[in-house]
Amino acid sequence: MPRQQQPAERPAARSAARPVRRRSYDQFDATARALDSVGDRWTLLIVRELLGGPRRYTDLHADLPGVSTDVLASRLKDMEQGGLALRRKLPPPSAASVYELTERGHGLLPVLTALAAWGAPALAERRPTDAVRAHWFALPLLGALTGLTREGVLEVRLDEGEFHLRIGAHAGLHVGGGARAVLPGGEAYGAVYGYGPADCPDARIVLDAEVCLELARGGATFAGAVKDGRVEVSGEGPLAAELRGA
Repeated sequence: MPRQQQPAERPAARSAARPVRRRSYDQFDATARALDSVGDRWTLLIVRELLGGPRRYTDLHADLPGVSTDVLASRLKDMEQGGLALRRKLPPPSAASVYELTERGHGLLPVLTALAAWGAPALAERRPTDAVRAHWFALPLLGALTGLTREGVLEVRLDEGEFHLRIGAHAGLHVGGGARAVLPGGEAYGAVYGYGPADCPDARIVLDAEVCLELARGGATFAGAVKDGRVEVSGEGPLAAELRGA
């Protein structure tokens, strides 16, 4: 019998063994290099989520409506390879794994804060198809809090839900001299906000999303909004007093 001809190897099989090279602008320029790392769709929004601390994959997917599971997995893998994030297993008895930002990833905090300030004027009207999460207002609120000198945990309550900010050089968010993230142990990075109410907040503020966005756009000052009664401040101690303008 004639020998059967072996099927030709498919091109996809050959290429599968080769390392996939990420697209690059191939420009010897700092901005181009940065966009090589974070210019893909969804990457900066994943960073936004991880600025609130370690997240499980399922939590990230839930708070990034519109992203497919394949794209999210691909972006997280790219972020790991690029040194922006890492994946680790939680200690027993939990068997879950979480993603968190590296120090380099946390270096994107001022980038996200600037983007939030730049994009705030585009939020004049909420579209019917727009999803919303309370913690998405954390970064826009940062600009309005620039200048605070007291440290502590600030709980923020909106109609959309609650989150909390860590204010101060040793509490997580230093706004008096420019936004930067630190850990309580003195390391150079850490969560700048948290999901839901705080365990023991030093101060609480209640406001609506429109006031929050007006503050982010520079249409009002925090002190003015407190004076007009559009921001309600509660709590005892230095941070609450400073927020009240005392």
